Amino acid sequence: MREESLHGRDAELHKLGDFVRGARDRGGALVIRGEAGIGKSSLLAKARRIAAAEGLLVLSTTGVEAESRLPFASLHRLLRPVLDRAQALPAPQREAMLAAFGMSSAATPDLFLIALAALNMVGDAGPEPAALLLVEDAHWLDSASADVLGFVARRLDADPVILLAAIRDGFPSLFGSDLPELRLERLDELSSAAVLDARAGGLPSGTRRKLLQDAAGNPLALVELAIGAGQPGPEAMTSAWQPLTDRLEEAFAARVAKLPAATRALLLVASINDGDALSETLDAASMVAGSAVTAIDLGPAMDASLLDPHESLVRFRHPLMRSAIHQRAGLAERHAAHAALARVLSDQPSRAIWHRAASLSGPDENVAAGLAEAAALARHQGAVMSALMALERSARLTEDPARRAARLLRAAEAAVELGLQDVVTRLVREARTVALSARQRAQLLWIEASFGAGLREEHRRPAAIAAAAERVATDGHVGVALRLLNGAALRSFWTDADAAPARHRIVDVAESLPVAAGDPDLLAILAFAAPIERGATVIDSLRLSAARSGDNPEALRLVGSAAVLVGAFDLAETCCTAALPALRAQGRLGLLARALGAQAWSAAHLADLGLGIPAAEECTRLAAETSQPLFVGIGQATAAVMAALRGDEERAQTLATAAEQGALSGGVRPVLATAQLARGLAALGAGHYAEAFAHLRRMHDPADPSFHPALRCFALVELADSAVHSGQRAAITDVVAEMESFARQTPSPALHGGLQHARAVLARDDQAEALFRSALEDGAGRWPFTRARLQLAYGQWLRRQRRTADSRTPLRAARDTFDGLGTTPWGELARQELRASGETSRRQVTAAYDRLTPQELQIAQMAAEGMTNREIGERLYLSHRTVSSHLHRIFPKLEITSRSQLSSIVRPSTVT
Repeated sequence: MREESLHGRDAELHKLGDFVRGARDRGGALVIRGEAGIGKSSLLAKARRIAAAEGLLVLSTTGVEAESRLPFASLHRLLRPVLDRAQALPAPQREAMLAAFGMSSAATPDLFLIALAALNMVGDAGPEPAALLLVEDAHWLDSASADVLGFVARRLDADPVILLAAIRDGFPSLFGSDLPELRLERLDELSSAAVLDARAGGLPSGTRRKLLQDAAGNPLALVELAIGAGQPGPEAMTSAWQPLTDRLEEAFAARVAKLPAATRALLLVASINDGDALSETLDAASMVAGSAVTAIDLGPAMDASLLDPHESLVRFRHPLMRSAIHQRAGLAERHAAHAALARVLSDQPSRAIWHRAASLSGPDENVAAGLAEAAALARHQGAVMSALMALERSARLTEDPARRAARLLRAAEAAVELGLQDVVTRLVREARTVALSARQRAQLLWIEASFGAGLREEHRRPAAIAAAAERVATDGHVGVALRLLNGAALRSFWTDADAAPARHRIVDVAESLPVAAGDPDLLAILAFAAPIERGATVIDSLRLSAARSGDNPEALRLVGSAAVLVGAFDLAETCCTAALPALRAQGRLGLLARALGAQAWSAAHLADLGLGIPAAEECTRLAAETSQPLFVGIGQATAAVMAALRGDEERAQTLATAAEQGALSGGVRPVLATAQLARGLAALGAGHYAEAFAHLRRMHDPADPSFHPALRCFALVELADSAVHSGQRAAITDVVAEMESFARQTPSPALHGGLQHARAVLARDDQAEALFRSALEDGAGRWPFTRARLQLAYGQWLRRQRRTADSRTPLRAARDTFDGLGTTPWGELARQELRASGETSRRQVTAAYDRLTPQELQIAQMAAEGMTNREIGERLYLSHRTVSSHLHRIFPKLEITSRSQLSSIVRPSTVT
């Protein structure tokens, strides 16, 4: 596109200019979207000129369709000018970045560690005060580069960095849907005429009118179709009924047909090349043409406005020109060009193997094996999508059925990891056409059942998976059996929680495996499949297993998750908290989101708001970034619980609704149950007891989607309180009786504490005091919030018995604990009871988390521990500038002026 195509873009140019010129003050990202030829590249070129005039560093890359299978190719092109900055990165980030680019043999890096390294490289101050990142044809980025740049784009608000990406209509944004977009529409009639006249003035009126009509406001069409105006032949005779993109491609192809043979060979090679180096294009073109092709042969292509001039690179003026040449070449011609490139690139095996594969029309085990090696390398670089593409192509070229099945199943596992359900289904269907070994059948079953971590509806039921696990274990594949059982147990927890026979089958098989009693995988399977029936077994092993896990973050996460399910919330919180630093350092954001979800859920039940609020927010954010919708729901529902505990009824309702919307269609019971708990707590805090009872009773109705056999055991205090205050004691007799039977099977601290509370508040007056005293003395209230609620209920009962003086002691203790925890509604309830007893209380002090956002609270806590901005940024996957920006907002909110004052206001959690 040339400058004249900017006619009619005044509003877009003004917005773009302000955006780029403001880079020193604040960063951000903007997606420019529109149809092919609408002027996206022209706007990016204008942004480049503005940035250069402002003294900004400009880094650019372009997505190339032929390059989309090469991991991190586009990212490497973008960062190449500043790669020296990698040396200043923290060691884990530096090694991750270099490994991604094949410059280090370090262990497989996590994608998000590479992304953090990229964020710090573009955000750290160099000689230039700010930077502009330009991404053309972003819809053709390789997936690894797209994931990294999407991560960076969402974190630029406080850095002096602007990212502009152009995406063609008809392609999804690889950056996600949460970035702002600038949409380019077709030009109006006056602007279209101005573009045409600037490029091809003096056309006959009839020709001019037809061009304006055919181009219909598309700037590229106005310019390129004008080149053939008045000339006989295909360019002048494109059919009016064809889509504009097709007509432009035909015009470009017709232009190519008139060029010399050497130039056509050069253009064909360039159109399929996954690089743009002139030297390799000339060498391969010479092989295709059968005679030397030189830089002189570029001249006719530039004269025909197909290529832009460059000393060492081959650059098409528009991607449609590349695709027109590629699509209209014959199959034999394309095969020959790919074969030539494969020979030229013999010193770059990861690129050459793809061209060898593209030159074939039938199976070839050597090439298939080479692609399998390329997949392993992509895995090592952390590029799962590239590995998937290589494995699938390898399978297509594999003649041996057993090898083909193995490669298809490995590809399907990669697709599971990426959350690509359609791809998983297709690959599994193809693998089923081959005779599979027993181990492969188990692997296939695990893939089917564990898509989305075993959480989605599949035609394989948990009981069938357990039977398959038993067969696989008999063959000696215990690790595979554990994977199968883990997927089945997760599904039984998330969506099939009421299928008792299947859960029992999972437990029977798990307990028959030759693994240690305290094995973290085994504990997690038992806790997810049978948290009541095997509660005693799990609880007995938890602390020893946690101690043996040492610094293994995955083992600690599993133990923490198991502890959540059996109601050992203090241990769950401790284990998950211990797992987080290593998961952060390793960049394992998918597992980090899960650990944060378990930490937040435990913290919510302990009313440890200082820990739980930021954990739930980060869980939700990271789960969305790592495509884990179920944990997005858990994060939202748990945040709703904590909003209710704080007394923010509106936010609790909003978050509960959001969580339910994502969980109802899939019947995700833990999310729905937690959302009902949040609604019940919000109503309790507002004094709407009948409404609270209606919400909480749903958790105990097997016919209700919110029913969950395990999680309902941990909402007994709320149910009993709402029943007492709404006059519905008799309505929960059956529930309490059922909980009593569960308590005989498991020593769950949460369940036993809830039962002791329920027994006391539901008892007759002649029995209540003994039960209250017994519960308080017996340790039922060993967790502060649990104890304070018991003290509040006891004080309320004493006052109803007209023992006003006696009621004040437990009410004061409850008030002080509620105030310390920040559970405002319960603190106010205690104050009301004290006022009724004739005692006044000081006003409750607003907690820090009532003044800060969840992320601000997390940053303030870390700063209070003495961490630097860079250290905080590394922990939270933010740039140090973003951390600094947050602290600048935090200080005024807390009415302080220095970091040293934070420790007296914001402290890390003390619950262990």
